[in-house]
Amino acid sequence: MSDEDAAAPAPPSPDSIRKVQSAIQSLSSIEPSIPTSLSSSNNPALSLLQDPKVSSRISALLREPNSGSGDNNLCRWLYDTFQSTVPELQLVVLRFLPVVAGIYLSRIVHRKPQAGFEAVLLALYASETNSRSGQAVTVTIPDLSHSSVYHESKSTVKNNATNLDLAVVSPSLEPHGTVRSTRRARIVGVALELYYSKISLMPIKSKIELCEFCKIWAGQDGDMYKGFGSESERKQIDDDDEDEDEVVGDGEEEPEIIVTEEEKRMKKKEGRIPLPWELLQPVLRILGHCLMGPNNSKEKELFDAASDACRCLYARAMHDVNPKAILAIGSLLRLLKRVEDNKFDDFDDYSDVISL
Repeated sequence: MSDEDAAAPAPPSPDSIRKVQSAIQSLSSIEPSIPTSLSSSNNPALSLLQDPKVSSRISALLREPNSGSGDNNLCRWLYDTFQSTVPELQLVVLRFLPVVAGIYLSRIVHRKPQAGFEAVLLALYASETNSRSGQAVTVTIPDLSHSSVYHESKSTVKNNATNLDLAVVSPSLEPHGTVRSTRRARIVGVALELYYSKISLMPIKSKIELCEFCKIWAGQDGDMYKGFGSESERKQIDDDDEDEDEVVGDGEEEPEIIVTEEEKRMKKKEGRIPLPWELLQPVLRILGHCLMGPNNSKEKELFDAASDACRCLYARAMHDVNPKAILAIGSLLRLLKRVEDNKFDDFDDYSDVISL
């Protein structure tokens, strides 16, 4: 069962359908090539979410040079559409978050104003802030100082530090009305956490777009880790150590591997960015889904894109000597290696194992 079929949303109400039809009409005024016939389907929001031609056109518009400006009509549409509070329309906005976040972060390092993108990201952040009601997102972890429920304990261990049983996945949120440089990674990271919470409803192409931006953000070539954990891989790393600084530079600029003027132009628009943990953590959770979620061959493109992204991010973590990132991404690469070493006959067998 594919991601699109895994958790289909409930049928929309008549009021929601009317709001979706109005949103489609408004979008058609921005981009005339988007067919208004989407409004006549039984579930117009789902049609808008999954239509590949429409998604491709909107993604192209978001990549235009002035797409993130404060007066951009498409950014205004994304903002208003999400603020409509119609769940089906909010999914449509989330579908384009990888492109919005990807272009925004790649441009902001060049200090380009992106007020339109920031308004969309703040809307997503505010929504998540309200839904959490000031509470942090935590998970319970086993406390090894206590006996397992499957064993009898001969003595009672007194431990009043009950907070040791909780791990904070995402700290509590504070309302923000603007995007400052010190808040940027947190705001975008929270938007990606919201995306992850709905990831089973996102089209495959949306997730592939995020994987592609991960490679751009990393600013590193991860091909050296295709044999991660093997003897040949370790030898390759040793051989490449002396060349790493020459390829990467001082860590502030992209590798100067330029072939055409088009590549030079794209490099100015998109490139290597800072990757603090508050941004990297939700990215890795999404990549983990992309690696473990596929269960048939038609989704192999997503698996391959996530694999490449993990290798590039691992190369970046090694270059930055970031222990937390090295440990986390290394775990994903070990999972990846089990598949690439043919320990699973096909994606169906792989899905059976990870579902245990």
